[in-house]
Amino acid sequence: MTAYSDLSAHFGRIAALSNAIGILQWDNDVMMPKGAAETRAESMALLQVMRHGLSTDARIGDWLDKADNDGSLGAWEKANLREIRRVWTVDTALPSELVEASSKAISACEMRWRQARADADFAGLLPYLAEVLNLQRQIGRAKGEKLGLSPYDALLNDYEPGGRSAKIDALFDDLAAFLPGFTQEALAVQARRPALAALQGPFATETQRALGLKFMAALGYDFERGRLDISTHPFCGGADNDVRITTRYDEADFTKALMGVLHETGHALYEQGRPQAYLNQPVGAARGMSLHESQSLLMEMQACRSRQFLTYAAPLMRESFGGVGPSWEAEAMWHRYTRVEPGFIRVDADEVTYPAHVILRYRLEKALIADEMPLAELPSAWNAGMKSLLGVTVPNDRLGCLQDIHWPSGGWGYFPTYTLGAMTAAQIFDSACKAETAILPGIGKGDFSPLVGWLRANIHGKGSLLPTDELLTEATGRPLDASVFKAHLRRRYIDEI
Repeated sequence: MTAYSDLSAHFGRIAALSNAIGILQWDNDVMMPKGAAETRAESMALLQVMRHGLSTDARIGDWLDKADNDGSLGAWEKANLREIRRVWTVDTALPSELVEASSKAISACEMRWRQARADADFAGLLPYLAEVLNLQRQIGRAKGEKLGLSPYDALLNDYEPGGRSAKIDALFDDLAAFLPGFTQEALAVQARRPALAALQGPFATETQRALGLKFMAALGYDFERGRLDISTHPFCGGADNDVRITTRYDEADFTKALMGVLHETGHALYEQGRPQAYLNQPVGAARGMSLHESQSLLMEMQACRSRQFLTYAAPLMRESFGGVGPSWEAEAMWHRYTRVEPGFIRVDADEVTYPAHVILRYRLEKALIADEMPLAELPSAWNAGMKSLLGVTVPNDRLGCLQDIHWPSGGWGYFPTYTLGAMTAAQIFDSACKAETAILPGIGKGDFSPLVGWLRANIHGKGSLLPTDELLTEATGRPLDASVFKAHLRRRYIDEI
């Protein structure tokens, strides 16, 4: 056995544990009975500690040093060593006691969040969330000391390897300055159009599910390696070769759940397209959350809210729900799916106002991790930010700071990747369509194979072979460029109206 093969086998075992944790987490979020919460928390904590023990094994450092001198390794193996060293450096910063305490606190907070959200009861969640935040601060400090980063950047690095808040601050300040004026311009253009008649429901959940499954198949989702379920907060999870997605339904409005399914299918296609030969190795993992979000937003926003897709999809929607009249025509559906309307809920936000939701969360979580704002002030700070950035008055905490599961589940440092992903999606889709002229005509016929084929070759199948900036530059010819995203918004919401 060589040092590299020892590392590969060791991280294969870590991947197996991660897969078990992924399925247990999916069950926790989708169908676990409430009475099992305490037992599940104990099981999850033990598995997390076991995984942490494997990823901090003292032998890893020796294996890495020896493998670094192995001249027989190819590009993928060398990249795997880079990723293993990155994971190992971060994981060895945390004592197992902190990992266990964080896992238990998150399990308790997630369960309490479900009730708190339903009751709009931030006070009831506060002590649970305070414990999660306290532990996230400790984790950020420990990782930051090891990596030479601020606590927030150390947490961000878990989701966006190499990402730094200084770069995001500049980017988000620019967007925060651009979006209010652009939003008003888009609203003014929209106001000159005739009002859309509402689609008359109810829209049965089973019919919505059947239509969602049909579109998932059109996009290329492999049902032999996944499934669709219902959860409070839509997500993509599961395990390697068992990529599960969820949505939530509203029988008064099918349009939201349908786009939610298409969004999560974008995530799932990325997971299902990762390189099989390295699936259980760090180099085979998806390359950071901004790239992951780019794939969900590429499918939902770039492809499936396009005129081409809705020309194909509108007749299927009309047939499924027995729709009658001009409101069911493709052009009406396009106007419906590109409608700009500032609102309270991030996951329901339109493409233009969505970044404001993310900017708010990013600024708040950064202040909370730095202990620059008491957690008890989160609702008032949230409501003030929504008024400033979106001009809306939040009526209660269920529609405000309780709407997302990310903070209760320990996802501090995750939120900025959503808007980084939106910009990345615009850039990748623009490059893909220029490189493969069959993509847009294919989408208009429900044939996503040209698009998915390009993504498999240039994004999905690359795993973590390259750092994010290099991968994006190789795929699109340049690093992330916000001007592409702005041009896309102007084209769709001003020029093409």
